[in-house]
Amino acid sequence: MVTLTRSYGERVLKNSAVMLVQCPDQKGLDAAIADFIFQHDGNILHFEQHQAGEERFYLARVEWDLSGFQLPLDHFPEKFTPVAKKFGMHWGVALTSYRPRVAVFVSKYDHCLVDLLYRQRNGELACEIPLIISNHEDVRRHADFHGVPYHVIPVSKGTKREAEVAQQRLLGEHKIDLIVLARYMQILSPEFIANFPQRIINIHHSFLPAFIGAKPHQQAYDRGVKILGATAHYVTEVLDDGPIIEQGVVRISHKDGLDDLVEKGRDLEKVVLSRAVRWHIENRILLYANKTVIFE
Repeated sequence: MVTLTRSYGERVLKNSAVMLVQCPDQKGLDAAIADFIFQHDGNILHFEQHQAGEERFYLARVEWDLSGFQLPLDHFPEKFTPVAKKFGMHWGVALTSYRPRVAVFVSKYDHCLVDLLYRQRNGELACEIPLIISNHEDVRRHADFHGVPYHVIPVSKGTKREAEVAQQRLLGEHKIDLIVLARYMQILSPEFIANFPQRIINIHHSFLPAFIGAKPHQQAYDRGVKILGATAHYVTEVLDDGPIIEQGVVRISHKDGLDDLVEKGRDLEKVVLSRAVRWHIENRILLYANKTVIFE
């Protein structure tokens, strides 16, 4: 029986923990993890694993009920380390009841921001959004409606470094776990990205790797595509080249003009981005060879 702890909006949070594991594949991995949890009176709720690549690299997500679990999680690393060392595991544990602190970056387009705020407010996204950062005033009204502090930090070629210093100060003050670029129309510096490895998610309004860079809708229209896409991915130093988390497509016809592509693309972008954010905050993503493995 799963113990339910509290509800936020319409979402009920479980009293459970999640462990993500990756290491070279070998015999006994599943058994070692399951036995460790069993030895401390844990009840496994979900156990998913995948072997990636020709060398069959092992990736797993294990979730177990904490009701009756006899090992306090602050002692978990000490007790599990011998098992991890034996198999060469890289691993981490998180409480499903923990609500990650998410900062949303946005420019003038508001559709992705509005969707994220709505899903967070109704409990679909189990996170906190303590601040929104923008380089424009245009979408402040949405932040005010949801009661989220809105910080405008203008960015130009000559002030980019100073702007990022101010942004990082705010992120540190609010103890941010994840940054979501909800159509933030600025390229982040390598130094900024390095401070948040695998903790920045961007939505790109094309089906990557097609139409990289600026004005992908115009590129798609000029090419006469029959399918329009959107891609949510982790941000790396190489533009639009980070590990892909989620993608979506919509049909395009010869009757659709550029404005139609933009409208259809916006509907797609907000759904794709919200899925990617949800999977990240629920600890469902592992990375391998610039790819993502998404556990259900």
